[in-house]
Amino acid sequence: MNFADLGLSDELLSAVSDAGYETPTPIQAQAIPQVLMGRDIMGCAQTGTGKTASFTLPMIDILASGRARARMPRSLILAPTRELAAQVAQNFETYGKNSKLSMALLIGGTSMGDQMKIIDRGVDVLIATPGRLLDLFERGSLILRDVKILVIDEADRMMDMGFIPDVEKIVSLLPQIRQTLFFSATMATEIKKLADKFLMNPKEISVSKPATTAETVRQGLMMVDCKPHDGKTKRTALRALIDSEDVKNAIVFCNRKRDVGIVYRSLNKHGYNAGQMHGDMVQSARMETLDKFKNGEITILVCSDVAARGLDVPALSHVFNYDLPSHADDYVHRIGRTGRAGKDGTALSLTTPSEKKQLAAIVKLIGNKIPPVKLDAVQPVEEKKAPAPKREKERENTRTRERPQRGARKTTDAVMVQEEPADGVIIGMGAHTPAFLLRPVVLDCSASAQSEEKSAPRKKAPAKKTTRRASTAKAKPRAKKKTETTTEEKTAQE
Repeated sequence: MNFADLGLSDELLSAVSDAGYETPTPIQAQAIPQVLMGRDIMGCAQTGTGKTASFTLPMIDILASGRARARMPRSLILAPTRELAAQVAQNFETYGKNSKLSMALLIGGTSMGDQMKIIDRGVDVLIATPGRLLDLFERGSLILRDVKILVIDEADRMMDMGFIPDVEKIVSLLPQIRQTLFFSATMATEIKKLADKFLMNPKEISVSKPATTAETVRQGLMMVDCKPHDGKTKRTALRALIDSEDVKNAIVFCNRKRDVGIVYRSLNKHGYNAGQMHGDMVQSARMETLDKFKNGEITILVCSDVAARGLDVPALSHVFNYDLPSHADDYVHRIGRTGRAGKDGTALSLTTPSEKKQLAAIVKLIGNKIPPVKLDAVQPVEEKKAPAPKREKERENTRTRERPQRGARKTTDAVMVQEEPADGVIIGMGAHTPAFLLRPVVLDCSASAQSEEKSAPRKKAPAKKTTRRASTAKAKPRAKKKTETTTEEKTAQE
C-alpha cells in the first residue's frame, strides 16, 4: 500500500515523497482514511510508528478548504510538553509546505506578544500546551468556538503530568459538534474512561498491544552492585557501556534534574561530547540544545523525561537509562526514541538492587524479561575506609596506658638528684627571673599604721529618735512666728 491509496491530495503526496516516505505505517494506513471520513479516532500504537503523521496528513487536506478568522482557530492540537508541540509544528511545516494553511505554536518560555499577534491575524492550526492556551484564553485573546478538529496527543502523559483538569476545561470551551482524535502509546483503563467523555462513537485503532516495545530495538539490562547514593560507580558503568557500543548518537535518561547535571559534567570531564536538557532550562536554551543534537554537534544528550515523548531524532542509535523510570510506561516511551521508522536501535539500562520494584513493574508491563548485559571491565568501586586521624590514635594510646594510683610517687630506675637553685634565682621561674622581683622593697611602719586607721570602719553616732508628734509640734510654733512677724511689719509700715 502506498500513500496514494489513502485518498490524500496530490500536493500532499508530493510533500510526503519529498520528505522521503513512500509506504505508510500500520497506524497511518488505518487511521488516515477514517480521519478523512470525519470519524472520531482512539488510536493506540508503539512509539516511533508515525502517530503524528496519521493525524497531521488528513488534517491538512480537511482544512485546505476554508478560511480562518481573527482569534478563532479552526483546529486545535494539545501536547503535554513543549518539545512534543514543537515536533508536531515541524511536521506541519514539512507536510504542509504546498498548502496555504497558517499555523501558530503556543508554548511557555517564549514571547507571548508574538503569539498574540499571530492569533489576531487568524490561524488554521493551533498547536499548544494546556497551560499557555488557558492563559491566553483568560486574557481574552482567544476564542475556541470555531474549532472543528481537536487532537489530544500522548493522552497518558497528560494524565501523568496532571493536565487532565486543564484538558477537561479546554474541551468544555469547544463546540460539541466537532471531530476528536485521541492518540497514545499506552491505553490504561483511566485513559479509556477519559476517552469516553471526549469521543462520540470512536473508531478504535490498535496496531499492537498496549505498552509493547518495538522489535527493532535491542534491549539490555546491566546490574550495578552499589548503594543507592553511590553515583560514582553508576557513572563508571555508564561510561563502560558507552565505550562497549558503537554509539553514533545517544540519549541518556535520568530521573532527577540534579543527576542530569552531574552526569553531563562527568561525561564532558572524561572527553565525551555531551549536552543536557531538563525542565528548569529556559525554552530557548532547550530548543538550541535539541537543534545541536539533531544536527550532530552534540553526540550524547543527557536529559530527563521531558524528552521521552514525541521527539523524533533521525537515526538515533542508542538510548541509555541511567535510572529506571518510576512509571513503567515511561520505559516504553524512552526506548521508543530509537529504532524508529523500521530502523534498528539499542536500548541499555542500568539498575541497582534498590530498583527491584521498578524493574518488576517494567517486566510485567512489556511481558518479557530484559536480557542481562555483563562487562568484565566494569567492577563496583569498593569503598575504602578512611584512616583514623592521629588525634584519635593518640587518645586510644593514652587510654590503654596504665595510670598510677593516687598518692603514689613515680619511681624510676635512675636516681633523681634535686639541684639547689642558684643565687638570685627563684624556684618556679626557670632560668629567667623578672626584674621587679629582684628590686629591694622598703617597708614604712608609720605609713602602714595610717593606712590601717583609714581602712578601719568608723563608728556611726546613734541616730536621734524623733516621733511624729514632736515634728508636728515644732512646726506649729514656726508658723506662728512667721505670722507674728508679718503683723508687726504691717503695724510698723502703718
